Amino acid sequence: MASPPSQHPRDRGRATRRLDVFYLMTPAQAGAFARCGVIKRDCIVDGDTLYVGGTKLRVADIDTPEISEPKCASKEALGECATERLIELVNAGPFEISGWQARDEDQYGRKLRVLIRDGRSLGDILVSEGLARTWTGRREPWC
Repeated sequence: MASPPSQHPRDRGRATRRLDVFYLMTPAQAGAFARCGVIKRDCIVDGDTLYVGGTKLRVADIDTPEISEPKCASKEALGECATERLIELVNAGPFEISGWQARDEDQYGRKLRVLIRDGRSLGDILVSEGLARTWTGRREPWC
């Protein structure tokens, strides 16, 4: 098991612990997220997937419509709105990244994490705005 995060000011935001992960996006890092392009670093893939550094994360507490292969126009529109809102949320200031229950990764190799600011899940914000669903353990159709 890894040692707990360092509390030295210059080390804040760098420490992680496996499964019970804690990572704080510093003010310099927050505000730098955009849609992913060729370089997959500190960018947003869709409403529930992003890269932090070079690591692909799945926002574990929510599900949003896929935008890469939408099955209907309403799903595509909602997925685009969720993606844009996630960009706004992660760029609004520092946030914590914490582990998800007992699973570290999903079947696609994405790290399962929850994004938290001021004690509130950013995923919960997307759910409250009608842009996501609370994750129940399986995908439900959006169309």
